[in-house]
Amino acid sequence: MAKVELREICKVFAASGRSGDGKQSASHTAVDNVSLNVPDREFLVLLGPSGCGKSTTLRMIAGLDQPTSGEILIGGRVVNGVAPKDRDIAMVFQNYALYPHMNVYQNMAFGLELRFKTSRLQHAFSRVLWPSAACKQAEKRAEIDRRVHSAANLLGIKALLGRLPRQLSGGERQRVALGRAIVREPAAFLFDEPLSNLDAKLRGDMRREIKRLHQTLQTTVIYVTHDQIEALTLGDRVAVLNQGQIQQVGPPTDVYRRPNNRFVAEFLGTPPMNVVRGRFKPGADSSLAQFAAENGWNLDLPADLAAQVSKSSGDAKTGLIDIDMGFRPEEIRLHSGDGKLPELERWGCRLGGLIALCEPLGDAQLVHLRPNGKFSPEQENREKSLLVCKTTATTNYQSGDTITGYVSRDQLHFFKVEDGQRLSWGATQVDGDRAHQQQRKPENS
Repeated sequence: MAKVELREICKVFAASGRSGDGKQSASHTAVDNVSLNVPDREFLVLLGPSGCGKSTTLRMIAGLDQPTSGEILIGGRVVNGVAPKDRDIAMVFQNYALYPHMNVYQNMAFGLELRFKTSRLQHAFSRVLWPSAACKQAEKRAEIDRRVHSAANLLGIKALLGRLPRQLSGGERQRVALGRAIVREPAAFLFDEPLSNLDAKLRGDMRREIKRLHQTLQTTVIYVTHDQIEALTLGDRVAVLNQGQIQQVGPPTDVYRRPNNRFVAEFLGTPPMNVVRGRFKPGADSSLAQFAAENGWNLDLPADLAAQVSKSSGDAKTGLIDIDMGFRPEEIRLHSGDGKLPELERWGCRLGGLIALCEPLGDAQLVHLRPNGKFSPEQENREKSLLVCKTTATTNYQSGDTITGYVSRDQLHFFKVEDGQRLSWGATQVDGDRAHQQQRKPENS
């Protein structure tokens, strides 16, 4: 078991000659000043879009790439100059990387044979030529056999030990790759998008398998993925990366409910968070304020909430500064009545619009809303003017229906326009979540 620590790691890829247009290509910073502390036995997920630097970070931990600057520590030891085989880690790759001419047993045992400097051929020769060394060779072979069969039992692939990789399904190949890593009994496991080549059902099965293995083996795991479902279901903590920098690190629930910035808010969630940009204006009476958005939406909010957000944004005179307001699709409560909301103090936001499109998902339904008013066909279908609500599959909405939606104030997120950072406006998420569970009314009708 081992603690893994990254201290201000940077990775810069040098210019690689001229591009197709004849211009000199520029150097590329793939990882920019990343610092992470992964405690012993933790399951940390590195999450982000393609090109964000997550796989490069993992390869530097493994020793396959060297950092341009910074330090990597495994078990308290700086390993920058240490060869990959001497770092006491095991890596599982996206493409399985199995030897096609070796059966499952041989694939799983090969790394141990190299480490113990033994093989079946060496063992046979030692019995004939060096009888004194045969006993040690036999002990090594017995240890390899024990580890391979133990891992095969753990993964449920004991019946496959005699098969070649081409005779296995994708899920079985991935189990073999896992087994090859397990037999090493490493201080830390590194996973580089191991499930991306599997179909949806197999991904679900392997997620549960990896989770169970971590609970059984109690080993430090660093897992790279672009799949947010994998990140939220597997990780003890999630580190979200973008453009080589860490945007947020924390437990999955915290990262999802309290995003540090607009990027994290929009990257996590399926469908992603609704984010609208606008300014606060006076409402119909002194208790109300209106959020006038650029995409045509006019949202009603309590005046005290608008004042708190404006103050935190540095807007001395409310309505002078643009703000991004976000809320998740599943937090919108739709109501097809007259739209009156006597408890607006409890509900932080009210919106009225028309249903543009309904998407049944089987267990749920996505309802796309557009603001009230006359729109040309092109405007009606513009994605940026639509808000998405995720509601139950039993609701019976039709395109063109007038609808009113409500969002609880503790589920509203506000971000600065200039840098996308979250605005802290005095709402306590823990208390807000507790109140939200008690106040989820009106129900969809």
